[in-house]
Amino acid sequence: MNHPVKIKNALVSVYYKDGLAPLVQLLNKYGVTFYSTGGTETFIKDLGIDVVPVEDLTSYPSILGGRVKTLHPKVFGGILARRPLESDQQQLAQYEIPEIDLVIVDLYPFEETVASGAAEQDIIEKIDIGGISLIRAAAKNFNDVVIISSKNDYQELEEILASQEGNTSLEQRKEFAKRAFNTSSHYDTAIFNYFNQENPIEVFKQSEQKAQVLRYGENPHQKGVFFGDLDNMFDKLNGKELSYNNLVDVDAAVALIDEFAEPTFAILKHTNACGVASRSTIKQAWIDALACDPVSAFGGVLITNGEVDAATATEINKLFFEVLIAPSYTQEAIDILTAKKNRIILVRKDVKLPAQQFKTLLNGVILQDKDNTVEGPEQMVAVTAVTPTAEQLEDLYFANKIVKHTKSNTIVFAKNGTLLASGVGQTSRVDALKQAIEKAVSFGFDLQGCAMASDAFFPFPDCVEIASEAGIAAVLQPGGSIKDQLSIDMANEKGIAMVTTGVRHFKH
Repeated sequence: MNHPVKIKNALVSVYYKDGLAPLVQLLNKYGVTFYSTGGTETFIKDLGIDVVPVEDLTSYPSILGGRVKTLHPKVFGGILARRPLESDQQQLAQYEIPEIDLVIVDLYPFEETVASGAAEQDIIEKIDIGGISLIRAAAKNFNDVVIISSKNDYQELEEILASQEGNTSLEQRKEFAKRAFNTSSHYDTAIFNYFNQENPIEVFKQSEQKAQVLRYGENPHQKGVFFGDLDNMFDKLNGKELSYNNLVDVDAAVALIDEFAEPTFAILKHTNACGVASRSTIKQAWIDALACDPVSAFGGVLITNGEVDAATATEINKLFFEVLIAPSYTQEAIDILTAKKNRIILVRKDVKLPAQQFKTLLNGVILQDKDNTVEGPEQMVAVTAVTPTAEQLEDLYFANKIVKHTKSNTIVFAKNGTLLASGVGQTSRVDALKQAIEKAVSFGFDLQGCAMASDAFFPFPDCVEIASEAGIAAVLQPGGSIKDQLSIDMANEKGIAMVTTGVRHFKH
């Protein structure tokens, strides 16, 4: 064993005591002396095991309402002393400081206290000072000290000590030190981010403790990991694990469906909607969403904002799909949908989502607020002689919700609460428009009288002219081009209603 260390003295002071008893009892079996404070001291005594109060070691009581308990040279000297260094050993002897070989310490529940909505003073009191210092000190001196900073590691240390007669190896201590620095850095990040909400300092700090290794990344030769708590977001009723691409599509699907209050079904492929419909029932919404583009729907991600019943499930069951997301399902629907084992069936929970999004870019990270704006009829300004009807305003609103979540450059056609077609991710707006027209025609949709939304302004009048020839009756665009008037004039010439919103919705 590489540089074995036998534990003689242990400092134990934890907030969470679940699973601690077996480890303490094993250490006691090996003759370890315990030092402790407060509730942990009482916990060890209740196990019938002797424990030395830290106050007896330091000759100082816990002061300032418990804010200062372990911050003392007789504690930190015993942890940080370098065992092979003669000068350190002389000072330990001079000041009667025992070597502490094991530190079991966790941290006050700061994040949980913030999440509970507690008052600021209660949150501040959950900023751990002694614990974080002990963790860092013990982890720094991993050459001679074992640090356990999480209850999740109790059992592992117990197994190591049982199999190695109370000893630990250098490799094992270094592994626990790595975990400890992960604990301390995550804790500090959470505290900083709490303080950085008002008048924020422009720095980037994120820490996520939960990780799920994916089958692979975007392609099989790429490694993929999801950092986050999927179990907090979804209950999975059926199917294989979500892949990297599934997760990207699911994220897009959730963002899109949250735009709609009325019963709605959406179908997505490669993060873009290929079918959306709002109806009085979820079943009819599904039928009409699928009719938009049944070819692209194959192997897609499906999402709805209402309960899926047996009748709807029977219709959905006719299609091969990757993922289905709904807030609830009847038991009959579950029985139908889970008949095929690989289908991923998710129940979405009510979880608050982050207000910002970020990604790596070049040699750094780029961050932005989420695009949480969508302009309804009240924000639409008519700029043409012909003004849109109430029905057209609703269609424009519907189309605008979808265009916001579609890759640029994009054009979206909608009528009567249904996506008819879209042009997606084109390098010119004219190409996006032509693609949308071609798709609509290929699936037999009549574009006469339908609404069209664009994610950005028209720099030239050509899109309006082409749209008119296809039968478009109302157009929504943000405006803002120095040549806006050319498009407005073309709309007037063709008798088309046009509105501007003043808000662009690029999506790259």
